[in-house]
Amino acid sequence: MSSALIVGDLQVGILDNYPFTKPVVPPVTELLPRARAAGVLVVFVRTAFRANGADLAGEVFAAFHRAGDLFHEGSPGTEVALEVTADDVVVLKRRTSAFAGTDLDLVLRARGVDSLALTGVATSAMIAATLYDASDRGYGLTVLRDGCADPDPAVHELLVNTVFRSRGAEIVTCAEWPARGARTAPRR
Repeated sequence: MSSALIVGDLQVGILDNYPFTKPVVPPVTELLPRARAAGVLVVFVRTAFRANGADLAGEVFAAFHRAGDLFHEGSPGTEVALEVTADDVVVLKRRTSAFAGTDLDLVLRARGVDSLALTGVATSAMIAATLYDASDRGYGLTVLRDGCADPDPAVHELLVNTVFRSRGAEIVTCAEWPARGARTAPRR
């Protein structure tokens, strides 16, 4: 079995428009080559909505859609902001969890992945929703504390230090992972 690194919503429009995301970029950027060298599957998850709004449900998603091209599928704002290699996987999502309505679980199961390390923004949104979903699906979980951020630092700390631990997640820094327990995904 093996590990995958999930990098969620570190996309151009989000990083350019939400200042709380900036501190996440250096540790995740430094982690990516180490993870790849260790044979860990890197999965970038990005958010985009159809320009005509056909995939919107509820006010939260409608508010993101009203932000304009920032979240419209096909716009530069929805592109992954970090380097993506040919061995990486990019998943398009239209909801908060990286699993909801995507082929992420299919990709992970096909590669024999049973353990996930989560990074991205926001801690109270993408990270939390994906963690709960992954936990329900039986994945082992690690949250990289400096690899995720939230607009409210107190919420980030509560989730990372208390809530995620209660769901069985290991909490480490990007510098400590993948050396701590990561297993490689077989190449296809």
